[in-house]
Amino acid sequence: MEACVFDLDGVLVDSEPVWEEVRRAFVADHGGTWQPDTQSRLMGMSTPEWARYLHELGVDLPPDEIAQGVIEQMAARYREGVPLMKGAPEAVRRLAARFTLGLASSSPRTLIDVALDAAELRECFAATVSTEEVERGKPAPDGYLEAARRLAVDPRGCVAVEDSSNGLRSAHAAGMRVVAVPHPRYPPAPDALTLAWLVVHDLDSLTPEILQR
Repeated sequence: MEACVFDLDGVLVDSEPVWEEVRRAFVADHGGTWQPDTQSRLMGMSTPEWARYLHELGVDLPPDEIAQGVIEQMAARYREGVPLMKGAPEAVRRLAARFTLGLASSSPRTLIDVALDAAELRECFAATVSTEEVERGKPAPDGYLEAARRLAVDPRGCVAVEDSSNGLRSAHAAGMRVVAVPHPRYPPAPDALTLAWLVVHDLDSLTPEILQR
């Protein structure tokens, strides 16, 4: 094992409920219609992808303005307090003491930096990637492949820590061994969960020993 690459949303930050609340309200306030499968479809999309998708739901703004408006609201919420997942800071520091860490997130760069700074975890990561910075978002492997490139490691020597269906598919497609930490409110689809090398139910279970076995 050469490195461990974390997802951010739903793994380290309990942001999916905040994303859903902010984007659902934004859609309603701008003439769109939220669909029953909208949240599950949005999980893992890059910023340009989800902005286009919200526009397709009927939001009466161009995608770049949609992205700007939603991200501004998310950043304001994070500045009030980042909702960290239970055990997240401890898990990151525990693994950083033994392994090189990276991060591959669908969040925009602005929110990645705000979240890591607020949690005082930025120094734990040797490289971070937003899928804004690659061609395709999750479930495509681009973000994880770029994280491995920036870490100067072979993706096949990496373990990825993910929670969502699209995230699991993305890391698996990149050739990484995937540890699934299913979010209790937004569990991954059964077919995506089968791609996991290991399933743990909380970050307290994520130890160097379990990753090296």
